[in-house]
Amino acid sequence: MDIDLHESRGAWDSLGLENPATADPARRTLAMKLGRALVAAVAACTMASLLLVAAPQQAWAVPSFARQTGQNCVACHAGGQFPELTPYGRMFKLTGYTIGERSLPLAMMAVLTANKVKVNDPAAGKPEDGSPIFNTASLFVAGKINDNMGGFAQITYNNYDSQDPNTNAWAGHSGSDNLDIRYADRLIDKHRDLIYGLTLHNNPGMQDVFNSAPAWGYGIVPGSTGVGDGATPMLDGGLGQQVAGIGAYAYWNKTLYAELSGYRTGDGVFSFMTQGNGGQNYIKGTNPYARLAFTKEWGAHNIMLGLTHLDVRQYTDQTNLSGATDHYHDNAIDAQYQYLLDPYTLTATATDIHETIDYGTAGQASDTVDSLRAKASFTYQAKYGASLSYFDQTNTLGADAKGWTPEVFWTPIQNVRVGMQYTMFNNDQAGANPNAKDNNTLFFYVWGAY
Repeated sequence: MDIDLHESRGAWDSLGLENPATADPARRTLAMKLGRALVAAVAACTMASLLLVAAPQQAWAVPSFARQTGQNCVACHAGGQFPELTPYGRMFKLTGYTIGERSLPLAMMAVLTANKVKVNDPAAGKPEDGSPIFNTASLFVAGKINDNMGGFAQITYNNYDSQDPNTNAWAGHSGSDNLDIRYADRLIDKHRDLIYGLTLHNNPGMQDVFNSAPAWGYGIVPGSTGVGDGATPMLDGGLGQQVAGIGAYAYWNKTLYAELSGYRTGDGVFSFMTQGNGGQNYIKGTNPYARLAFTKEWGAHNIMLGLTHLDVRQYTDQTNLSGATDHYHDNAIDAQYQYLLDPYTLTATATDIHETIDYGTAGQASDTVDSLRAKASFTYQAKYGASLSYFDQTNTLGADAKGWTPEVFWTPIQNVRVGMQYTMFNNDQAGANPNAKDNNTLFFYVWGAY
C-alpha cells in the first residue's frame, strides 16, 4: 500500500482532532486551550505514574504505535529504519501520539549482539570477545490516551549491566528508560497551522522530533560502540533517566519549531522516572533547555536547521546538596536533510555541540568539551540499507576520540533489523588500549520489536 508521507493540512480525521472551522467559537480561544493544557499536564503526571505501575516499558520504534495508526513502520520511520522519523512521524509525535484509534498499548523489544574488539580485554568476556549474547530487552506502554494526550513509558533490562571485580561474572539489571507524556492541540485554517503542547519527559533531547538530536541520531542501536570512551557533553545523554523535565513547545506553519523546558532532579514525586539507574544525579533548582528550529518541505525533500541551549548546575559533592555546583553550558547547532521517495530514502544529519564547564571548587580551571557528529543513511525498498557515521570528540579532559562507523543492515520484515557495524578509531585517548586502532570494534546485531 502506498503511503503519503506528507499529510494534508486538512487531515483532521487522521489526527483525531476537531476541525476548528466547525467548532463552537468559544472553544477556539487560545486562553481556554492553554488552561486545558495546564490541567492536562497534571493529569499527564498522574497517567505516567499509572502507566509505570500498570506494566513494565523502552522506545525507539514502538509497534503499538503502528497498530494504533494502522500504518506500516515506513510511514513514521525513514525507509522503516527506526528511530529516524519522517515528516509524518514528526507530526505524530508533535500531536501527542494521538493519531489513530486507541489499541492495546503494549509492545516489547529485544536485541541480540556479538561484539568483537580488535584487542579485547579477556576479563571482559563475552561482551568483547565476539560471542553472540542476549544484550538487552524492553517492555513498553505506549499509545493514545485521549484525543489530546498520549505518550510512551519504558523499562529496559540490560543483561550485562555490571561486572563483579573479583569473579568477572556479569549481572543483569532493570531500570526506567525513556519516558515522554504529551498534551497537544492544533489550530488550523487556510491562513495558519499551529501545533502546541506540553511534554513531561526524563532525558533532555529525547523529546525532540529531529533525527540530528543526540538522543536519536547517533549510536542508537543498543550495545553499539558509539564514540567509545570519548567524553561527551551533558546534552548528549549526561542527564538521561536522572531528571524530570516539563516543557512547552509550538510548531508554526510546518516552518518554525520552538521549545522551552526545565529540568529538576528526578526524585520525590518524580522518582518513578529515574528508578533503577544507579545513584541519583543531583542538580540544583530548575535547569533550562531551549530549542529553535527552522524546517521546510518540498516534494520528496525536507530540511531542518536548529539551535539548542542547555544550562545545568550539578552539585560538586553529590552528598552535599547545599554546597557548590559545577556549571555546564551547552550550545549546539544541528542540521538535517531527507529525501523520501519510494523505493529510496536518504537521511543526512550533523550536530556540533560546544560545552564549557565552570567548576564549583575554588581555583579549579574550567574545561571544554566539543562534539561533532555526522551521519548519512540510505535505504532501498525499506529492506536494504547502509549508513556512515563520523565522530570527533575533543576536550580538555584527556578523553578525545575520533573515528568512523560504516554500517550495513537488512530488514527482512518490518519489525526486525539485522545489521553489522565496524567502528574505526583514529584517536581514542581514554580507550582500553593505548593504540587507538586496537580499540576498533566489529558489532553484529539482530534488533526485533513486537
